[in-house]
Amino acid sequence: MTEAKTRPTDAAVAEFIENVEPPAKRDDAQVLDALFRKVTGEEPHMWGPTIIGYGTYHYKYDSGREGDAARSGFSPRKAKHSLYLMGRYCDEETGKKVDGLLEKMGKHKTGASCVYVNKLADIDLGVLEEIIGICWDAMHRKYPEG
Repeated sequence: MTEAKTRPTDAAVAEFIENVEPPAKRDDAQVLDALFRKVTGEEPHMWGPTIIGYGTYHYKYDSGREGDAARSGFSPRKAKHSLYLMGRYCDEETGKKVDGLLEKMGKHKTGASCVYVNKLADIDLGVLEEIIGICWDAMHRKYPEG
């Protein structure tokens, strides 16, 4: 069985954020870190070289593959911030609720388990905070231990 590519590291989150370029993305990363800490109540950890994750959960697929991953998090990429909101896919009700809020949040794109935001000035941070909370709660319902 292959190991997951994205694993927790000992890298310092604060140091990683301090080195984010350009400065506007760094400022956004500091705001996102504060928001995720507030909603999750968790201290962040680096997952791989660029993902800031909050909390962990253990997954196991029908294929037998299993591993650990961050419950939620973000990565301040040069083009767009990637927001990891896996709780959106935990159940149909949560997915519909989050999709409705995403329509109100502002300018973004969605991917597999990510929401992509160019800059925080483009979105309503109050709506994002609500989305993070809903997704966090959904992950705890689906993966109560972690």
